[in-house]
Amino acid sequence: MKHNEERTVRYDNDLKIEAFCLKGIIQKFPNHFHEHYVIGFIESGQRKLSCKNKEYLVGPGDLLLFNPYDNHFCEQVDDQALDYRCLNIKPEIMRAMVFEITGKQENLVFEQPVVYHSEQVIGLGELHQMLIAEQQEFNKEEAFLFLIEQLIDEYGSWESNHHHQESNTAIELICDYLEKNHPERISLNDLSILTGCSKYYLVRAFTKTKGITPYRYLETVRINAAKALLEEGMEPIDVALQTGFSDQSHFSNFFKGFIGITPKQYQKIFTDEGSEA
Repeated sequence: MKHNEERTVRYDNDLKIEAFCLKGIIQKFPNHFHEHYVIGFIESGQRKLSCKNKEYLVGPGDLLLFNPYDNHFCEQVDDQALDYRCLNIKPEIMRAMVFEITGKQENLVFEQPVVYHSEQVIGLGELHQMLIAEQQEFNKEEAFLFLIEQLIDEYGSWESNHHHQESNTAIELICDYLEKNHPERISLNDLSILTGCSKYYLVRAFTKTKGITPYRYLETVRINAAKALLEEGMEPIDVALQTGFSDQSHFSNFFKGFIGITPKQYQKIFTDEGSEA
């Protein structure tokens, strides 16, 4: 079945957040994470979602709440296309909002990735429409404040309240190495030598701890680094080479697979204040 796709993205310079609108999407999104918060909802279609190794069946009216570094993937359940809207909020913007609302200088943690038939979807949808329409009045800021306040009250906790398991030194060593060396060609043998662990052990241990394989972690680090360079105005071909991709075509296809739009489309939301495809 053929679907007409629409992929619309806006960046709001006042609120410093991104608004994504995907319509008629069949695309499967691979296991990955973001360095920002994602607050979204499904307008139509059903998806099988996995977040932090727990599976959900989500559909119209369901609210999705992803914290930074929450690994997740999704795919369609049937031949019905996905209509989906979301806001992407960088951690520093969320911290500023949390301080504005609560006076706390804490990192917000959403306790659950899925809220079925959430009442907050209405307010989120109204705010999203304002951002897509590039509305300039300050009622969008009011709507944003009220939305975050409601989400904190209903589903929020604080990072300091969470029990942190003692960090696995080998896993953290791998993460640090991948983040610092992502433009380079990295082998599993390199990681094995780095940690002193067998390849099999480190892949199993890393995946169990992070919910994502070492290579998928590296791919996600590269995409997040690429987004930052695109926002600064660097040409996609140069971004591809600086973030470890073999060529621009590979980079473009990979970027769209992760983000849902091409590197050029993503860059246009910062240069032309909006993109639609």
